[in-house]
Amino acid sequence: MLYARDAHGVVTLALNRPDNRNALDAALMGALIAALERVEADADARCVVLRSSHATVFSAGGNLAGFAAQESVLSKHRRNGSMAAFVQRIGQLKVPVICALGGHALAGGLGLVLACDLVVARAGVRIGTPEVNVGVFPFMLSALLARNVPRKRVAELCFMGEQMPIEEAQALGIVNLVVPAENFDATVADWAHKIAAKSPLLLQLGKQALYEQQDLPLMQAIGLLRHYLTLVQTTDDVKEGVAAFMEKRAPVWKGE
Repeated sequence: MLYARDAHGVVTLALNRPDNRNALDAALMGALIAALERVEADADARCVVLRSSHATVFSAGGNLAGFAAQESVLSKHRRNGSMAAFVQRIGQLKVPVICALGGHALAGGLGLVLACDLVVARAGVRIGTPEVNVGVFPFMLSALLARNVPRKRVAELCFMGEQMPIEEAQALGIVNLVVPAENFDATVADWAHKIAAKSPLLLQLGKQALYEQQDLPLMQAIGLLRHYLTLVQTTDDVKEGVAAFMEKRAPVWKGE
């Protein structure tokens, strides 16, 4: 993993195994989760951009050699826990995560994309779950797909194993924005810097609330969010935000 933080508090994490198209082996997944833990501990982090150092591939998915490796069932089960750990860590991260999808995202690589809060994609890239073509099924990935895509389209992706143009993925809601290659980096930076300018406390609490309520029944979700609303109304940042709006000036966030 490559790790860098700019003056705005935007942390860029880059998958950096271009030799194997960022296959999601134990080393890469461990490094990715460790990088997210580093973000959590970074008091100046305001937003994360997750991208790839490969020119045309975000991630080709799981390491197929590991699927057929001669190892115990327990070893396989432990290794398969890395995606679950990543989804939980990114969901509970204190700052929003933008996926800068500059290359194809296939199989488990699509899982990384789906777990992010926002996705800005370069025109021309593709996504898909082609693992069914080699005798594997996107089991854990299907849970993320089902929370992003209508049921029939989930079945189509999982059973057909065909790759989808990114423009179609945008229409399904998997991707927020598709931009031409020449505007890609600037657009990602613009989104990240806009997020980084918000109250870090409200972003943290807001993301936490979204994560906690997503699978609750309606009235339980509303009840939980009522508590969050009452809580944030006691913060200095809410008072500062309202005062800045009334006084027609930029807010100065305290993060408390």
